[in-house]
Amino acid sequence: MSEATRYIVLFRGVGGKTQLPVARLRAVLEADGFRGVKTYINSGNAVLASALGESALALRVAGLVRAQMGFDKSVLVRSLAEWDAMIAQNPFPEAVDEPTKLHVFTLEQEPEADRMEALREKATGTERFAVRGRTLYLHTPDGMGNSRFAPKIETTLKIAMTVRNWRTMLALRDLAAAIA
Repeated sequence: MSEATRYIVLFRGVGGKTQLPVARLRAVLEADGFRGVKTYINSGNAVLASALGESALALRVAGLVRAQMGFDKSVLVRSLAEWDAMIAQNPFPEAVDEPTKLHVFTLEQEPEADRMEALREKATGTERFAVRGRTLYLHTPDGMGNSRFAPKIETTLKIAMTVRNWRTMLALRDLAAAIA
């Protein structure tokens, strides 16, 4: 694929009652000319190939989903290369054996030192976190549903991307890598 880049497209706040119908999402994106469109489970998150840059692609997809599907959700786009870098920078490699207990957040901006200090003070129990640039990694040994710390991340830092567990991280990478 020469001029097109493989991207992972994520929708913030999609799940439960706000699910994007994946078959319709694929149809809308394919009708607009995107190549290699695939969706992951029922999350509404997608992978595709496009010659647009990340910002232009995010605006285009958000507009399509709003106009044709009635969903007004913010969209975050990451290239496959960026996604691979997030996977490679995982500070908790021993935690990948339990992929549903390792989560990744993309932050709107790199956190300031005072925000990080405030977050460290809120850390509880055996949960661990580390920040690499605009990516926050959280290991929750009791699972995200039982985490008392995860909601504190949302109140301390500005999150740009919905939480992804490690299994989802790898599945989206594999889907994007398979686009011909």
